[in-house]
Amino acid sequence: MPKTALYAGSFDPITNGHSDLIKRSLQFVDRLVVGVAVNVAKQPLFTDDERVALIAAAVDHDPRVTVKAFKGLVVDFAKANNATVILRGLRFVADFEYEYQMALMNRHLAPQLETMFMVPSIEVSYISSSLVREVARFGGDIDKLVHPAVAAALRTKF
Repeated sequence: MPKTALYAGSFDPITNGHSDLIKRSLQFVDRLVVGVAVNVAKQPLFTDDERVALIAAAVDHDPRVTVKAFKGLVVDFAKANNATVILRGLRFVADFEYEYQMALMNRHLAPQLETMFMVPSIEVSYISSSLVREVARFGGDIDKLVHPAVAAALRTKF
C-alpha cells in the first residue's frame, strides 16, 4: 500500500524552505498531499487558488504531489486523503513547543496518524513566508528565497 503523507500550512507564499521539505519527503513517501489551510481569521496575501497554483509550480507539477485547499481539522483532511503521516517542519527550537502540542492533539483526535518532524536544509532554514512577504513589499531581492513563479507573483502583488 502506498505511503501517503500530508504537509499542511498556509503557504502564503510557499518558500524554498517549504519546497525543500516537500522534495526531501518524497524520498520516503510515495505520495504527498500539500494542504493549503483556509483560515477565515487571517487575511492572506494570496487567495486559496493562487496558493494552490504557486505550490504546484514550485514543485514543478510533480505527479507525486497533490495540492488542495481545505478548511477544518488537519486530521480530518488527512483521513479524507488517506494520509497516514502528518509532516511538520521545524526551523528553530522555538517551533518545537507549539508543534509538539499540536502533534499530541492530533494523536488524541486520530491515533492512527503519525506526526513526523523534519528540519529544512541549512541553506534555507532561515526563510519564512512572513520574511519573504516583507522583503518583497519593500523591493528586496527574493529570487533565492522562492521559486521564480512565486517571485513573479509577489512582484505583481507589490
